[in-house]
Amino acid sequence: MADLTVKFAGVTSPNPFWLASGPPTNTGGQVMRAFDAGWGGAVWKTIGEPIVNTSSRYGAIDLNGVKMMGLNNIELISDRSPETNFREIYEVKKRYPKNLVIASLMVESKRESWHAMVRRAEDAGSDLLELNFGCPHGMSERGMGAAVGQVPEYTEMITTWVKEVARIPVIVKLTPNVISVTHIAAAAERGGADAVSLINTINSLMGVDLATFAPRPVVGGKSSHGGYCGPAVKPIALHLLSTVAKNSRIPISGIGGIGYWNDAAEHIALGATTVQVCTAAMHYGFRIVEDMIDGLSQYMDDRGFRTIENFRGRAVPNVKDWGDLDLNYKVIAKINAELCIGCQLCYVACEDGAHQCIESYKESAKKNAGGFGVHVPRIIEDDCVGCNLCALVCPVENCITMKEVDSGDAPMSWNDRVRQSSATLTLPFPSGD
Repeated sequence: MADLTVKFAGVTSPNPFWLASGPPTNTGGQVMRAFDAGWGGAVWKTIGEPIVNTSSRYGAIDLNGVKMMGLNNIELISDRSPETNFREIYEVKKRYPKNLVIASLMVESKRESWHAMVRRAEDAGSDLLELNFGCPHGMSERGMGAAVGQVPEYTEMITTWVKEVARIPVIVKLTPNVISVTHIAAAAERGGADAVSLINTINSLMGVDLATFAPRPVVGGKSSHGGYCGPAVKPIALHLLSTVAKNSRIPISGIGGIGYWNDAAEHIALGATTVQVCTAAMHYGFRIVEDMIDGLSQYMDDRGFRTIENFRGRAVPNVKDWGDLDLNYKVIAKINAELCIGCQLCYVACEDGAHQCIESYKESAKKNAGGFGVHVPRIIEDDCVGCNLCALVCPVENCITMKEVDSGDAPMSWNDRVRQSSATLTLPFPSGD
C-alpha cells in the first residue's frame, strides 16, 4: 500500500492534501469537520485586522453545463478577530494533534506588527505560518497582499522580519500577478522562507450584465476586480509551479485547479510536496478528499511508488524551453473509420482554423480513397503538421489519434541549429582590439 505521509519543511503531514486558506477554513468547526473527512492539513483563512466584506462576493464561469469552471471572488481576509481565530486554532490542535494547522497571516508593513502576530500564531499552536503575499484585491489596495508579493524587496524584507522571531516553518504564498514568479520566490528564499506556496488567485473581472452594465459580482450596481480560481486556472498554476521547481530547491505547496486525485498528482510530479484545495471543497464539500486519497493511492500502487517522494518532481526535467524541443519529431493524425460519426468537426477545424490537411468526406468519396466510409474525412498525411487540433475537437474518444512517424532525421532543436551555425560562422573582418 502506498504511504501518503509527507514531510514538508521539516513537519510531517498525514497526507499531502491540505485545505487552502479561504472560506472552507474560516472557523474551527469547519477545520475539524475537514480533518474528520481525511484532510491532512488546513491553512486557516487569513488572519489580520478584521474587515467588512461585501454582499455579493462570488461570480462564476460555467462551461457546457459544468458549474464553476472558474470562480471569481471579491471576498477579503477573515472578518473575525485574531483573538477568536487563535482561540479556535488552539482548540483544533488540542483535538487533532496529528493534523497540520497552518496560520495564514496578513499584517500591515511594520516590523513590530508582524512580530506580534507571529508570536500569537505560535502561542496558539500553529504548526506552520503562511504569509499571504498574494491576495490581488481589497487588501492590495491597502498596501498588503499582492502589493507586497509583487515587489521582491518587500517580499524579502517582510519575510526577514517574520524569521527574526518565528520558531516554526514559514511559507510565503506567491502571487501569479507578476512578470516573473521566480524573482519573487528567490526573494522569499533570501528572506529565509522555509517553503513557498503557489498560486494565489489571478486578477480578474468576471463579466458584465448586459442589461444593467454592472460587472459581476454585483454590489449595488457596481463591482471590482477579484481573484480567479477553480479548474480553469490549473494550466497557469502548473506552469508557474514548474518554473519555481526548475529554479529552486525550496519546498513547494501547489495550489490551483485541484479537484481530483490526478490534478494533485500532476502538481506533485511538477515538484509540489503538498497540495492545497479551496474551490473544489466549496463546490462539493470536504468529502472529496476521500476520492483524492483513494485515487492517488491506487495510482501509486499501480506504478509501484511507495511514497510521494518516489515520483515528486519527475516531470520537471521534461519541461523544456521551446528552443530545446526536437524539431524533427513528427506525428500525424489517424482517423478510426469505425468510430467516426461523420460530424465533420475535424475537417472544419483543420480547414478554417489550422493547416488544411484534411479532405472532406465528399472529396474522399469522389476519389474512393482507401476504402474509407462515405462519411469519413481523410487525413492528407503528406501535408499533416501534427498540430493535434482535429483530435482535440473530435467528440468521439480515440476516434482521432496522433501517431508518431519516423522522419528519418536525427533529433535537432532550434538551439542545436544555432550552435551549429555559430560554429561555422566566419567573421567578415579580423579580430583584435
